[in-house]
Amino acid sequence: MLQDQIRTLRKAANLSQRQLAQKIGMSQQALAKYENGQATPNPTTLSQLAHVLGVSVDHLLGNRTDDAIRVPVLGQVAAGIPIEAVEEVEGEVLLPREMDDGEYFALRIHGQSMEPRMMEGDIVIVRQQQDVESGQIVVVLVGNESATCKRVQKGRDGLTLISINPLFEPMFFSAEQVQRLPIRILGRVIELRARY
Repeated sequence: MLQDQIRTLRKAANLSQRQLAQKIGMSQQALAKYENGQATPNPTTLSQLAHVLGVSVDHLLGNRTDDAIRVPVLGQVAAGIPIEAVEEVEGEVLLPREMDDGEYFALRIHGQSMEPRMMEGDIVIVRQQQDVESGQIVVVLVGNESATCKRVQKGRDGLTLISINPLFEPMFFSAEQVQRLPIRILGRVIELRARY
């Protein structure tokens, strides 16, 4: 049911009723009525809810989505200092069926180093691949336990992980560190689902 979907997706996004209501410009009381089944959102509000929660309107309504690929949202990824890569599924996002050309996962951004392009709470869709071209935005596993989202710059003597936010210093890893730690590219960011 719609009310259950809204509540489940809101909790998966780690949002309180008040926070979600603020993001879509409504009162907490109105949102509570939607979650309790006392009222039904109009099409515009449904669209706003789906956008903020990172799903399609069809998914929010519980309709079948045979024309879409379900991609899990796995914990958070740091946009700053690397944090532990949490493999806890927080929810899912839907991708168009035509993107069924590889394996994908999604991560929620945590931190400020990729601002203003990627903000805290945004979701990035990542295509799993171990190699990328220099200059692409990637999710990188550092030392088998922490993941971060950065632009990667490859060089003969190592690689540099670069933030978009100029307040954050680039992180350089020598070729020896890349092997020893190790530094492993998990995939390339192909899409950003921003929150408003």
